[in-house]
Amino acid sequence: MEQNAKIYIAGHRGMVGSAIMRRLEKAGYHNFITRTSRELDLRDQAAVASFFAAEKPDYVILAAAKVGGINANNIYRAEFLYDNLMIQNNVIHQSHLQGVKKLLFLGSSCIYPKMAPQPLKEEALLTGELESTNEPYAIAKIAGIKMCDAYRSQYGSHFISAMPTNLYGPHDNYDLKNSHVLPALIRKFHEAKISGAPEVEVWGTGTPRREFLHVDDLADACFYLLLNFDEPGLVNIGTGEDLSIRELAELVQHTVGYQGAIRFNTDYPDGTPRKLMDVSKLAAKGWRYSIGLKEGIRAVYEDFVQHEQKNMSSVSA
Repeated sequence: MEQNAKIYIAGHRGMVGSAIMRRLEKAGYHNFITRTSRELDLRDQAAVASFFAAEKPDYVILAAAKVGGINANNIYRAEFLYDNLMIQNNVIHQSHLQGVKKLLFLGSSCIYPKMAPQPLKEEALLTGELESTNEPYAIAKIAGIKMCDAYRSQYGSHFISAMPTNLYGPHDNYDLKNSHVLPALIRKFHEAKISGAPEVEVWGTGTPRREFLHVDDLADACFYLLLNFDEPGLVNIGTGEDLSIRELAELVQHTVGYQGAIRFNTDYPDGTPRKLMDVSKLAAKGWRYSIGLKEGIRAVYEDFVQHEQKNMSSVSA
């Protein structure tokens, strides 16, 4: 990528988009095009067409999406399917029409079948039924992968797809109703510590196994792919290591310094039994993660506490 290239980051204020922008800035890139969702509704075909025609970006990173945890995915099924399809259809199509040099489409590990062999290889896509709770989001993301491949095969577009594992890091969503498991646990244990609650409730049985990647590592992988990867299909981004939700809860409990008990509420669904990425494809390209989960959670918790203190001081002021 040329140093002065115009780079459009869709979703630049989200956890993923902001991390990618930080990584690109670190590498000396500063010619960014950004729009908030209020400034540009990516679901609006005409608005997106006008934006691309006026700005003509050289590179596009599609990190904008409607996202949420297992509960949000299951409740807002129509929005998760419609909004994500519209966002990616408009951005990918206009990238083609305006001659974008390279586009990076970001999805999620939930694209894989619920009972796919572990660890999840890229070839497992569309080999079985999806996990029902996040099926709408997964179907949208699968469509995005196939769309990138279709434009590549028909028009020679340099559109690539990357599927990250579970992410955490700065600018995460800590809302207990709509957040993912790690930020939800951080908030729960922190609030229980502050209030002196005797126990913390964790959804499910604690037995499902999950993999977690710091968003700064994801951003580094995305930058690496933009420079070094140009193939059809998709590439997994993760650590290749996982742990049980119980082990994760205990790690967060220890990091926060909460002294009470953990109670697993089995009335809530577990979701997929295991989701571990096979990251051998990316490893063969020469990239590996660098931020360990223990140090990553410690840094994220310190950041969370700082934000909570700022919020408290602004409310009291």
